Amino acid sequence: MRDYEEVTAFLGEWGRFQRLVFFLLSASIIPNGFNGLSIVFLAGTPEHRCAVPRGANLSGEWRNASIPLELRGGREEPSRCRRYRLAALANFSALGLRPGSDVELGSLEQEPCLDGWEYSRDVYRSTIVTEWNLVCDNDWKGPLSTSLFFVGVLLGSFVSGQLSDKFGRKNVLFATLAMQTGFSFIQVFSTSWEMFSVFFVLVGMGQISNYVAAFVLGTEILGKSIRVLFCTLGVCIFYAFGYMLLPLFAYFIRDWRMLLLALTLPGLLCIPLWWVIPESPRWLISQGRFQEAEDIIRKAAKTNGITAPDVILDPSELQDWNSQKQQTYTILDLMKTRNILTITIMSVILWMIISVGYFGLSLDTPNLHGDVYVNCFLSAVIEVPAYIISWLLLRNLPRRYSMAAALFLGGCVLLFIQLVPSHIRALSILLVMLGKFGITSAFSMVYVYTAELYPTVVRNMGVGASSMASRLGSILSPYFVYLGAYDRFLPYILMGSLTVLSGILTLFLPESYGMPLPDTIEQMLLVKGLEYRPASSSTRNSKEEEENPEILKSTAF
Repeated sequence: MRDYEEVTAFLGEWGRFQRLVFFLLSASIIPNGFNGLSIVFLAGTPEHRCAVPRGANLSGEWRNASIPLELRGGREEPSRCRRYRLAALANFSALGLRPGSDVELGSLEQEPCLDGWEYSRDVYRSTIVTEWNLVCDNDWKGPLSTSLFFVGVLLGSFVSGQLSDKFGRKNVLFATLAMQTGFSFIQVFSTSWEMFSVFFVLVGMGQISNYVAAFVLGTEILGKSIRVLFCTLGVCIFYAFGYMLLPLFAYFIRDWRMLLLALTLPGLLCIPLWWVIPESPRWLISQGRFQEAEDIIRKAAKTNGITAPDVILDPSELQDWNSQKQQTYTILDLMKTRNILTITIMSVILWMIISVGYFGLSLDTPNLHGDVYVNCFLSAVIEVPAYIISWLLLRNLPRRYSMAAALFLGGCVLLFIQLVPSHIRALSILLVMLGKFGITSAFSMVYVYTAELYPTVVRNMGVGASSMASRLGSILSPYFVYLGAYDRFLPYILMGSLTVLSGILTLFLPESYGMPLPDTIEQMLLVKGLEYRPASSSTRNSKEEEENPEILKSTAF
């Protein structure tokens, strides 16, 4: 019996049909790039200080002295959350006393910002922070908004696979694109922080679901050699391209509602793709809908200018995997032996730390020296060479040393940032970007590496469990950035230290490069530490790492 790959081999690997599917599905990922990290600008915190009401009976001199100074970043700056008690200042002003000479300001009683805040408009005209005063005692709400988005991503990753298996890849792709676009549009009209955050959870659910659906659809339609390119470069670079567009939109649109609307509307451009992107023939065959699958294959042949055979799909010839009696496996099988339990624990830790580093550095760009828009753009641009380098490393070098080198690079440069003199700001930005380069490269490689370590029977569960750990890391990442409010270098010290430790951890993982994929847990137990001898007839080059599309179902940033 022939399998699907053999049945459709006459289509070729890179015809017009495959190119169309490759670029259109990759393009559908672009909105994820600018929506996923839009919170960088939507929740930007401008410089602020306590508001002093116009009706306060203060002279100009006392009004200027009403905000106490505090040490911040090695310099004295006006306090963001305290002011001198206005009643006392009004008395001094009425008596004709002068601040500093007649009255010692350091001895005066202080009070919180009872009349709200004044915000600088140099960078942002408005953000959710300025609209709902998410500063001082409420400053925890900003990072919580970001964490709630990633909670939505976590929830969406739970259900996206099951939905696409039940209702089809194409249906779920466009339904969740509509969900992401629709709820983002409703967010524009949020009347409170609570409303904004609830819809942000739903946007996160929609975003990861359409990402996974597009990913699986591409891997099932495209041939094996193009599938590798689609998974490692196509999806990732188009995501980075969307990320690059974010600071461009934000630079010209400084109001958060208008910015969110501008980021939402491109989702409507995906509507015409419904009539161009086909359903997965593999999924249709698995559902017994052979005629629909054959119609799509014949249309693909026509698009490629190839004459299709008279009979393409013979139901009696196709392998029906569903009818074969197979042993069922559960998540508990990831803890069945000491070896697989060790691999699972190490993978979970590795994915969580890499996710903290990637999203922590991405969300921290407003806190870097220099222009926030330029820094965000640089953070996006650096991802392109990172993805290309990781692809080349996967093709030519051992996984373990490639991953460890990327993590050591990312972690060490982050630790060096605290040693850079404050006046050499360009160097500190360069080190942050190098850190982002290393961690992004590792993030791109860890998917393939993890998939190769697990046997076929539990591979999807193994990658899925690791992917869940990365979601938890992304939920925690805003609070690593939040620590920068207490010590500017603390986020870099923590992320750098954890990244270096994860690099050391990687060196204890078994090497999978050039080894045949294990199929059963029993094969994992053959040699201690998951060390396999390459079979004489099946030495694998790195292009074969995506042979089973099941590996890829959980592969999503």
